[in-house]
Amino acid sequence: MFEDKTLVCKDCGNEFVFTAGEQEFYAEKGFQNEPQRCKPCRDARKNASRQAREYFTTTCARCGKEAKVPFQPTSDRPVYCSDCFAEMKENGEN
Repeated sequence: MFEDKTLVCKDCGNEFVFTAGEQEFYAEKGFQNEPQRCKPCRDARKNASRQAREYFTTTCARCGKEAKVPFQPTSDRPVYCSDCFAEMKENGEN
């Protein structure tokens, strides 16, 4: 059986707990190394490599509200806010 282990983060030097459940998960996935970073440092490292997504503001073609979308809208296709898009998808509208 697995037991909780206290490890030291190689980035910030703080101690963190590598729980028995996490150890079991690592074993199931075949991971052989213990984590070297605490959760906040792992998250910061992961987010640092991600490119910031640019959003564009437009008007929803269905309800007329402001919509922010992750692509440059063009005049040849309608753009919907997330609420209208979800509702249309749920109702099978395209």
